[in-house]
Amino acid sequence: MKIYTKTGDSGSTALIGGTRVPKYHLRIECYGTVDELSSWIGLIRDQDIDKADIEILIEIQDRLFTIESLLASDGSSEYALPELYNKDIELLENEIDRITKALPPLKSFLLSGGHTIVSYCHIARTVCRRSERLIIRLNEEFEVNKLVLIYLNRLSDYLFMLSRKIGQDKNAEELLWKPRT
Repeated sequence: MKIYTKTGDSGSTALIGGTRVPKYHLRIECYGTVDELSSWIGLIRDQDIDKADIEILIEIQDRLFTIESLLASDGSSEYALPELYNKDIELLENEIDRITKALPPLKSFLLSGGHTIVSYCHIARTVCRRSERLIIRLNEEFEVNKLVLIYLNRLSDYLFMLSRKIGQDKNAEELLWKPRT
């Protein structure tokens, strides 16, 4: 498989199914942002963190590729695409619950930071939220599988909790936001 095709040199690209769209098309922006999210998660995965967390992050990256393929399809492809399942969302919810039990309750918003890996988690969380916003907008024009939106919503929550867990693992201080009065 060649890495370059030259078919995109004019500023358009093909969706799965063959429809050509401009590279600035909202659908391309959506799956490109999910790809960006996967890259940030790969960076987190490459850090010195628990092996169990790494395994979950690999699973998440796989699901993000599934989401990208669903977003890249024009709906006319004869190829079978991977699917998202409720169990994918349940995995995130179970991880959130597991982490929540191991952490002190949060009584305020947190300022991002405290450790480099914690910051990476927060960056991934904000990219995840941006993905979700873009896909909600896409869903107004083209129907998007509802599990995609639910998954991304849960994933941003998971990334927040992962940031707290890694912060605790690394003995990083959580800085609570104290609004000025």
